[in-house]
Amino acid sequence: MIELNIPGRGNLQLEHLVCDVNGTIALDGELLEGMSRLLKNLRDRLGVHLVTADTHGRQEMIDLQLGVKALRIQPQDEAGQKAAIVRQLGAKQVVAIGQGANDAQMLREAALGICVLSNEGAAVESLMAADIVTGDIYKAFDLLENPLRIVATLRK
Repeated sequence: MIELNIPGRGNLQLEHLVCDVNGTIALDGELLEGMSRLLKNLRDRLGVHLVTADTHGRQEMIDLQLGVKALRIQPQDEAGQKAAIVRQLGAKQVVAIGQGANDAQMLREAALGICVLSNEGAAVESLMAADIVTGDIYKAFDLLENPLRIVATLRK
């Protein structure tokens, strides 16, 4: 668990990470360098849940590389399906990371939503729905490794 006391916002007790795959931790269906190690480092504090539409059809390979079975969402209302996963886990205990238009609802629903800028770009809806925007996924994971930075960013 990652516990944060954010002045002007209250306490967050984060138990789950819900993370988009393509565009967030992978590019063109290929896992970004270092993702396996970074996700493994977070597993001692957060349950890791990957969500994907498997745009490039390579999710099975990514699952093997990470040792995690991603949740596949179906075409049609992808955003709603991702948000439903956050709610099922208990939205008040979820940090969500994504960048695509279909990530906006899950970023808004989660206790902490992080939008990452990626080589695919970032959808305006996701930028507006997020609590924090980072320059890339590495910086987002670095925030989770150094949670007082989140406090510094979000305090009012």
